[in-house]
Amino acid sequence: MFESAYFWKMSKGSQDHIKAQLANIPRKPGVYQFSDATGKVIYVGKAKNLRSRVSSYFNKISFESAKTKILVRKTADLKYFVVNTEYEALLLENNMIKKYQPRYNILLKDDKTYPFICVKKERFPRVFSTRNVIRDGSDYFGPYASVKMVNTLLELIRQLYPLRNCTFNLSEENVRQKKFKVCLEFHVKNCLGACEDLQSEKDYMESISDIKQILKGHSNQVIDHLKHRMKKHADQLEFEKAELFRSKLEVLSNFKGKSTVVNPRISNLDVFSLVDDKESVFVNYIKVVKGAIIQGHTIEMRRGLEESSEELLTMAIAELRQRFQSESKEIVLPFPIDIEFPNIKMTIPQRGDKNSLLKFSERNARFFMLDKLKRLENVDPESYSKKLLNQVKDDLRLPELPVQIECFDNSNIQGSDPVASCVVFKNGKPAKSEYRHFNVKTVEGPDDFASMSEIVFRRYRRMLDEERALPQLIVIDGGKGQLSAAVESLEKLGIRGKVSVIGIAKKLEEIYFPDDSIPLYLDKRSQSLKLIQHLRNEAHRFGIRHHRDKRSKSSLKTELSGIKGIGPETEKILLKRFKSMKKIRELSVEEIAAVTGKKKAEVIHRHIH
Repeated sequence: MFESAYFWKMSKGSQDHIKAQLANIPRKPGVYQFSDATGKVIYVGKAKNLRSRVSSYFNKISFESAKTKILVRKTADLKYFVVNTEYEALLLENNMIKKYQPRYNILLKDDKTYPFICVKKERFPRVFSTRNVIRDGSDYFGPYASVKMVNTLLELIRQLYPLRNCTFNLSEENVRQKKFKVCLEFHVKNCLGACEDLQSEKDYMESISDIKQILKGHSNQVIDHLKHRMKKHADQLEFEKAELFRSKLEVLSNFKGKSTVVNPRISNLDVFSLVDDKESVFVNYIKVVKGAIIQGHTIEMRRGLEESSEELLTMAIAELRQRFQSESKEIVLPFPIDIEFPNIKMTIPQRGDKNSLLKFSERNARFFMLDKLKRLENVDPESYSKKLLNQVKDDLRLPELPVQIECFDNSNIQGSDPVASCVVFKNGKPAKSEYRHFNVKTVEGPDDFASMSEIVFRRYRRMLDEERALPQLIVIDGGKGQLSAAVESLEKLGIRGKVSVIGIAKKLEEIYFPDDSIPLYLDKRSQSLKLIQHLRNEAHRFGIRHHRDKRSKSSLKTELSGIKGIGPETEKILLKRFKSMKKIRELSVEEIAAVTGKKKAEVIHRHIH
């Protein structure tokens, strides 16, 4: 109990200790760490000016973020590390976050171990896939987002270059002493027998050099090299060897043709895009080499202390470039960032191929986000619903979570048969058993405003009479006029301040609020807007169906409909049997009586004639 109380209120000793430290912090770029009373690192941050940034936490009277307030209360000690540039601070911060996983920092939701292709540091190097990176001087290419991509590349390498896959130590001495014998791989021509000195180290390393170029995305250089060797053998009349190189060229050209080519004039660059989802952001990375996209990856970063999109993107760039060992001298971004990366050009394109690449990257990030939401919806519907409703609450600035939302729509054709519908969504899902139809009773002619006023009044008058819980949000299908009519009814009922109400106009999907002439425009891809559109479309569909049914009933009237004593069932039987009124008119009483009975037949015949 006392330990918990300590975390919520920093002791006088801790405050004095930290304030004494603040005066000694230099005004230079660096990284700072906050630790709790147990010595555990709970936050890591970077700064252009360490003293100014760290002091800002402890000199504030109030905080915008509740999380920041809690962080400061829990901080019992701090450390700082001075570096030369803000870029170095960014890299150090990134490494420390990965090392300590502090509670209040950005959470990188990317816990998979991705595969690499390793070119082993040894005589006659092996080439294989691995998920464990060992710092032994070997070359690692990747990581790759899918095992399928790794297998495709390894299959290509196998087709182009026969390499050993045994683990023998092929030192010069062991080979000279003939310690090894060729295996089945040699006989099926998957290996050229380096273990028995049947292939020279120079020839083997030429293949390894080509393989590294392919893995770096520089396949054009390898193609030129293969063409040169093919021509050389052809000139020397070594046609079998020339044919071997020609087949390799064909394999490599086919593989290159399957790559996503953007523009051959675009050299090596990295493309980063960001999609914001309130709690998290999704950053997509695309690596372009010689005009072709050779790698792509998306990560999710969850906010720790209300970090801006710029801060999250900067962190993602440092992480992904380090992870993918990028050496590109140009980075394409959706917006400028505050940190200068040494010897790297930052581009924010407005048009052209680079802008197309940026949009392509953003689509990938958005698809990743939507796929994650869809998986969350299937695996944990409750969490998905809560996340969605929280986003609606934030976007529409609602006072409470919209657990129940009701949407109204009018339907009439030139004022005839006016009807209305009310659909109900609970926890973001349709509650179809609670949908309601309304026949408009007090309005004559096509008056949408008066119709909306009537149905809203009737709906909530009944709910109040039955003492049922009101919804948290009402959505009106229409602009300012329909919204004002609905608000007027809510005021008459005395519930205007108890429930939030908005209108959605069809033309530009504007969201209107009562007493506010300026509409809100939600992002067209926003989950909030999609939910509101779903409500509106459901209300429209449900209302149209009811209106269609009503019109069908009123239009299916014949001469038989007005005959006293002849009900709809008799009318239906006669029309089904004789197909039309024309034929019924030609019938005798006896012929009609065979279907309806003598009394009804006489009434029908007399009425018709």
